[in-house]
Amino acid sequence: MNTEPQFAVLIWIAFDGTHFHGMARQRDIRTVALELEKAIQTIDPRASAVRCVSRTDAGVHAIQQAVAFDTFKSIQPRGWVLALSQRLEHDVAVVAAATVPAGFDPRRHVLSKTYTYRIFRSPVRDPFLEHRAWRICERLNHEAMIAEAQELVGPHDFAAFRSIHDSRSDTRRNLFRVSSEPDPSDERVFSWVIEGDRFMMHMVRIIIGTLVDVGRGRLATGACRRALTSYNRRDLGMTAPAFGLCLSRVVLEYAGTDRWPQVDDSALVT
Repeated sequence: MNTEPQFAVLIWIAFDGTHFHGMARQRDIRTVALELEKAIQTIDPRASAVRCVSRTDAGVHAIQQAVAFDTFKSIQPRGWVLALSQRLEHDVAVVAAATVPAGFDPRRHVLSKTYTYRIFRSPVRDPFLEHRAWRICERLNHEAMIAEAQELVGPHDFAAFRSIHDSRSDTRRNLFRVSSEPDPSDERVFSWVIEGDRFMMHMVRIIIGTLVDVGRGRLATGACRRALTSYNRRDLGMTAPAFGLCLSRVVLEYAGTDRWPQVDDSALVT
């Protein structure tokens, strides 16, 4: 009997992170990876563990997370999408699949990732935004936030912009875009869109928390510039809550063949 998997599948998933303890597998805790593996193994008990492109935190959402796994089953991408869709709970969905070589790891093929963070400006709660946006009661100086954000665009050493639990030695990252966009359907809501080549643990949430603290006057302008020079986390603002964050797009240099359904990636991005 062949002991090496002959096939691999790349799937794109979307999920509501509210009731997940993050993406990565953890013992006895509900995570997105664990739910996917349980569903995959009902189809192929010998399938490998999943390899995801981003380890999102508990409470973070995704519109387009890329995940790969090896399998002994010769099933077309359409079959994987439909079969997994029947086996997953309502808060996670497979939106597309493609064929890739065995052992394919999407993390090694990332060109860019885009995160979207929604901010809801209101003195009162809205149940429809409760787990989708960070509600800010104070007035925000939006111009100051935009000016602060521009300091982050380009290649920098973002050592100050990471969790104390992130021990990576290489802390240089390149941010292609840090911009603010209004929600066309709700004037109370606007989104920060952050696109870059790579990110560190809590990096986006620290950026957003810092921008908000500058916008509401809790932190002096120039905080980002200071932190890029000092590499000191204390020069920055708070870490924004996880529930406002969404992994909205992943661009891979190679994304397999025979993708189903064939859709424009922009349709998967808010």
